[in-house]
Amino acid sequence: MTQTIKAGIVGATGYTGVELLRLLAQHPQVQVAAVTSRGEAGVALADYFPSLRGIYPNLYFQTPDQADLAACDVVFFATPNGVAMQEAPPLLAAGVKVVDLSADYRIQDIATWQQWYGMSHASPEWVARAVYGLSELNRSAIAQAQLVANPGCYPTCVSLPLVPLLQQGCLKSGAPLIADCKSGVSGAGRKASVGSLFAEAGDNFKAYGVGGHRHLPEIRQTINTLQSGVADGLVFVPHLTPLIRGMHATIYLHTEAGVNPHALLAEHYQNSPFVDILPAGSTPETRSVRGANICRISVQQAPQSEVWIILSVIDNLVKGAAGQAVQNMNIMFGIDENAGLNITPLLP
Repeated sequence: MTQTIKAGIVGATGYTGVELLRLLAQHPQVQVAAVTSRGEAGVALADYFPSLRGIYPNLYFQTPDQADLAACDVVFFATPNGVAMQEAPPLLAAGVKVVDLSADYRIQDIATWQQWYGMSHASPEWVARAVYGLSELNRSAIAQAQLVANPGCYPTCVSLPLVPLLQQGCLKSGAPLIADCKSGVSGAGRKASVGSLFAEAGDNFKAYGVGGHRHLPEIRQTINTLQSGVADGLVFVPHLTPLIRGMHATIYLHTEAGVNPHALLAEHYQNSPFVDILPAGSTPETRSVRGANICRISVQQAPQSEVWIILSVIDNLVKGAAGQAVQNMNIMFGIDENAGLNITPLLP
């Protein structure tokens, strides 16, 4: 008999919330049982998101207190930082599995997390039990996890190309490791802010967080877990682009002598359904992954140089957020990892 998974989504009014709803609508084994929003309680899902008309005809937003989240098999937290660490522990204690799309459980060192996020952690005991949900890196641990910390979008785009090289100890210790990254404006969330206005972000391009971005310690944590002596050389600079969806990382790195990064990545990811290693010399485009749970990666060597250039693209709302969350849920429940995620990218 096919397993039916009852899912709840806390904070379902944002971009990652509606993306979860879009993906779960076509998942053959998931029933969305509850969606919460304090501000929109009582509003029909189809009225708030016209794109979902006819898909969830009987689903209404409820407050977290009204929704019977404890009756769900899994609850996704698509909430701002600081919410899941307070509201997830009672659900976890009741045996519910949780996938947190915020940063509350991503960083294992509590002091580091508190430094970067500017608040005290409300459930540090669960941080140690959380599994970092970079699906292609931690599949076996995710399969046994009750709480998965879904990675940030930049860390996903940057880390996936680096994982095989770090696992083999291929990066040159002490050498510069530069991640020059660009994101669409949806990465800032659905909240109203001047920087996200069309007249501000359109026809514009700018760096931000140069002095320190919250995803920096998250990327460093992954690097330190896999290879010592490399993270100190990391320089991470994010940029805002006039795109709605899309994320692009250009990574400059130095390897030990004799390493061919393209061959290593191609072999490592040959059986990974959501990582596509392109032919050598290719240049992936953000539109080639729009709407899909795919990371496309290519490798080139800088002319007359020892520097390797790795290009990585994802849809920040899918592989960088909701898609990876569904992928992690599939792994947690031991079902087909592709379920609900066999999506052809949108073009144009």
